[in-house]
Amino acid sequence: MLTPEVVADYVHLVRESDRTVYAQHVVNRLEEQGVLHSKEKWENETALMLPAQFLLNSAIKSKRLGLNYRLISLYPINPQNRPANEFEQNGLESVEVHPIRPNIKRSKVGRKSFFRAIYPDIAVTRGCVECHNGHPKSPKKDFVLDDVMGGILVSFQLQ
Repeated sequence: MLTPEVVADYVHLVRESDRTVYAQHVVNRLEEQGVLHSKEKWENETALMLPAQFLLNSAIKSKRLGLNYRLISLYPINPQNRPANEFEQNGLESVEVHPIRPNIKRSKVGRKSFFRAIYPDIAVTRGCVECHNGHPKSPKKDFVLDDVMGGILVSFQLQ
């Protein structure tokens, strides 16, 4: 039997790997060749979705299985990505200082038990850094490669 920590680690590893491959081998490559660019309003243009949007779009399908993940940040471009509660605020502060391990919590809501883990969201490409630093709504303009830009929250119900 897998522990909730291992399940969350697997989910995070797969989702973060998918996004990193997309950012490095699709977005960066096509942008460097001048073929296509990633844009926030990609649906309305001939453009690629941003790597963050790639992650969030895949999260929609996982919700049907009771598996939730989302991007959160102390410096969000989108206000919906702010920490929603004390656990998220403290978790983001923790992974910013200690990016090697996730911040985890088990909790109960009524009779249901839940597991939540916040993993560091690392700036893995120049594009991540340039987009966030150059975005007019970004509250932080000095990210560098390999900085913790926020977190990826993985949550699911325990049985």
